[in-house]
Amino acid sequence: MRVAIAGAGNVGRSIARELIANGHQVLLIERDPAAIKPDSVPGADWFQADACELQSLEEAELENCDVAIAATGDDKVNLVHSLLAKTEFGVPRTVGRVNHPGNEWLFDAQWGVDVSVSTPRLMSALVEEAVSTGDLVRLLTFNRSTTHLSEVTLPQASHLAGRRLRDVELPGDTVLVAIIRDGAPITPERDRAFEGGDELLFLVTQESEADLAAVFAADHYDD
Repeated sequence: MRVAIAGAGNVGRSIARELIANGHQVLLIERDPAAIKPDSVPGADWFQADACELQSLEEAELENCDVAIAATGDDKVNLVHSLLAKTEFGVPRTVGRVNHPGNEWLFDAQWGVDVSVSTPRLMSALVEEAVSTGDLVRLLTFNRSTTHLSEVTLPQASHLAGRRLRDVELPGDTVLVAIIRDGAPITPERDRAFEGGDELLFLVTQESEADLAAVFAADHYDD
């Protein structure tokens, strides 16, 4: 997969390293000559240009990318780059970094953004995850639907511990996509039993979030 990343700051470079480590091709687009540091991301292609200029993106051959990530520290730049990537170059998947929470509402399909990642919201969610056991924590919102990626960690004495997945009734529009146990992801097979300490990752619609949270509410009464 070929991925273009607009913005070669700390965030952009970190994303690039992860993608390269996973075998993907990465093109880093950066306007500031001082930020062009090929040695900082071995294996990446670098292109000095304004990520909002149509001609520059044509020279970068953005149309050959499978994913365009707008990772600059400027929300306006991230919106414009996402819009150009989607509408002018037909990039199948766009991801936009949201720097200021007040701008989250702008990062939607009308601006060409498939997935928005709000740094403040994500940090808040991670803090909640770190201190909340038994509570449903929203990690990611998908702009083209009301579906969220949410997480809950089962307490050691959870009422669900020992019960098989097939025996636990989940609300509609809810999919258990993975279980993280002892730091490793495992497939949520129907005959697998829950264990205390499991981290459960769900895809759930906004309408079903409250019902899903209620499934784990009994753990609070057991404390």
